[in-house]
Amino acid sequence: MLKTVVIVEDDWALRNELVRILNAAPDIQCLNAFSTAEDALEQIPRRAPDVVLMDIRLPKMSGIDCVAALKQLLPNLRILMFTVYEDSDRIFRALRAGASGYLLKSAPPEEVYAAIHDVHGGGAPMSSHIARKVVQHFHAEGQIERESQGLSAREAEVLSLLAAGLIYKEIGDKLNIGVETVRTHVKHICSKMHVRSRLEAVAKHRLMESRSAEPPGRGGR
Repeated sequence: MLKTVVIVEDDWALRNELVRILNAAPDIQCLNAFSTAEDALEQIPRRAPDVVLMDIRLPKMSGIDCVAALKQLLPNLRILMFTVYEDSDRIFRALRAGASGYLLKSAPPEEVYAAIHDVHGGGAPMSSHIARKVVQHFHAEGQIERESQGLSAREAEVLSLLAAGLIYKEIGDKLNIGVETVRTHVKHICSKMHVRSRLEAVAKHRLMESRSAEPPGRGGR
């Protein structure tokens, strides 16, 4: 199935290169490319794509603010941050705004293709070192609790499969439930774990697993 993508990137050369790369893929079509968040906010709701590749640093409104505004207009829109920034503050703010994944501009074309397919299918593409930064952010703010103890057995299964990297369709197939049922479980998981996205839920889950695996006495260091 053809995946439609819109790019929001202010660097002219990179924007054109991304258009070329995406249109070279047999199952991806770049609908449009914008240099400002303002143009994106005006045009994207008129013909919503499957996925948006969003830079963070834009001329006026930032990419993070653009994500928040787009999610207000199109709650189901999949937005993949595409940026050079690796600091935890920007990562966390992007996820809080509603980003569905976080990809660095150093990623090769095949990783970009894979991330688009992943996020389109309900996944949450995020490199391991980016995930580690998100986990560290939660830990630094003292937000890690065992909220997962309040999950139902099925919700715990869904969360475990999300953390294993499965997309919604794969989770549905494995558990013999529909994709929309998976989405409903994810909404309940996010609510119970006090997070706003599946990325945050997965990050908390990974940290809780790592802490439970620690030998006694290490937690206080």
